[in-house]
Amino acid sequence: MGLQGVISFADMRSVRVVLSVVAVLLGASTARGDALDEVRQRGTLVWGADQEGGGPFVFPDPADPNRVVGFEVDLANLIAGELGVRAEFFQADWNTLPSFLDAGKIDVILNGYELTPGRAAQMEATRPYYVYELQLIGRADDDRMRSWDDLRRGDDGLRKSISVLRGTSSEEYLRDKWGKDVEIVGYDGNTDAMMQVRNGVHDATLADLCVAVFYRGQPQEQGLKFVGEPVAPGYYVMYVRKGEKRLAEAINGALERILKDGRLRTVYEKWGLWNRSQDRLAAADSGVRDIGAVHGWEVISKYGPTLLAAAGVTVLISILAMPIAVGLGILVAVGRLYGAAPLRAALATYVEVLRGTPVMLQLYVIFFLLPLVLPFHFSPIVAAVIGLAINYSAYEAEIYRAGVQAIPVGQMEAALALGMTRSAAVRRVILPQAVRIVTPAVTNDFIALFKDTSICSVIAVTELTKRYNVLANSTGAIVELAAMTAVLYLAMSYPLSLVSRYLEKRLGVARPVH
Repeated sequence: MGLQGVISFADMRSVRVVLSVVAVLLGASTARGDALDEVRQRGTLVWGADQEGGGPFVFPDPADPNRVVGFEVDLANLIAGELGVRAEFFQADWNTLPSFLDAGKIDVILNGYELTPGRAAQMEATRPYYVYELQLIGRADDDRMRSWDDLRRGDDGLRKSISVLRGTSSEEYLRDKWGKDVEIVGYDGNTDAMMQVRNGVHDATLADLCVAVFYRGQPQEQGLKFVGEPVAPGYYVMYVRKGEKRLAEAINGALERILKDGRLRTVYEKWGLWNRSQDRLAAADSGVRDIGAVHGWEVISKYGPTLLAAAGVTVLISILAMPIAVGLGILVAVGRLYGAAPLRAALATYVEVLRGTPVMLQLYVIFFLLPLVLPFHFSPIVAAVIGLAINYSAYEAEIYRAGVQAIPVGQMEAALALGMTRSAAVRRVILPQAVRIVTPAVTNDFIALFKDTSICSVIAVTELTKRYNVLANSTGAIVELAAMTAVLYLAMSYPLSLVSRYLEKRLGVARPVH
């Protein structure tokens, strides 16, 4: 993943913070026609979802990866048919779906979104289309996990580790009911959370019952078992833009018709999701509209400490990873310039592999795959530090290699003529001068590292960008949270810019002319 001339994945994730603000501001200032009329005139109902979430909601068809399947795909087709239009799927990150909705890119969110006060205040909720429950899942060979009571903290004071899909009712339930007894670790996918239970990283995972049922008997749940009875029932609803009551009412009418004539039950039975809880759908209603939303300074006072703690995680990972990356980079650079031919070839391969593969993939290998072959596993923070340090070491190696090559050849020849060994000449003559040359570039990489920490959310690290996404999704206070997040990133990166300028002046490094 290139850092020069190419927008990195982390940059894109950070840009979402700004895009969320822009989407809200544009949505508030741009006059729109009635959404239902637009849907019928266009002939398509554009529904947003994230197929990365997996089954049984929306996921790639095993027989044709270019096609999506799932019970929500079937539901979208039924709803669109009732409206007299065609359903059109729109792929977006799960946490950013409300921003795409507000920007008018999609007409409706249909992706296992729970009915919550924050979301209902931000968007218009339809009537529920599914009654979900939460199922605790443990390892089949773990006799310590037989019931919910086994989650309680033992006499030894140790807490059990429970994995969840981040930003969902599972995480909220555990925090509210079991927060003092368990350690909650969030992931971006249900299957990742299950995998880490199988690997012995966590004691159990809490997932929606429909997800647990769907994966039962599949490889994702091999070696796992259901623990206790399902708890905490709630509703999945669809969301349309705030104020678009005609579209919401049209969808409600469609849901009522397909529920009464049995087509909705047929879809759920097809995916093995119908149970007795769905009998409550006929009388269910989204009755929490406009309750519990916070805005303005109340958002800052309520969520500011949470974002500040997430910023602390970003700083911690960065200040631990960068020195390691620089140290490795210098060793690789020196080895490529002065090592034996086999060593130079090996180090060149090291650099190209790390620069040519995404850092997200490298983190995934370190955190999820290595424990399958090693007798131990890394914690999320340690894995993040190792992954970013190794990835950035490839770029630091190229920076220092260029810095060393910028030193006149006569410097090395003079040092050797004075009786210094080659290694001593490199340490005492060449590298000190190279450090002065590359200081601006290394500092820029350090600033970039702060943003690249956002990628670490794939291995259960809740840093600043991920915390913003989760809070914005659940509360609807996008502008306030985005502003706080931007200020925190600026507070972390701007001092580094000042340090870079100071070092340039102190070391006499000329700024490049752009």
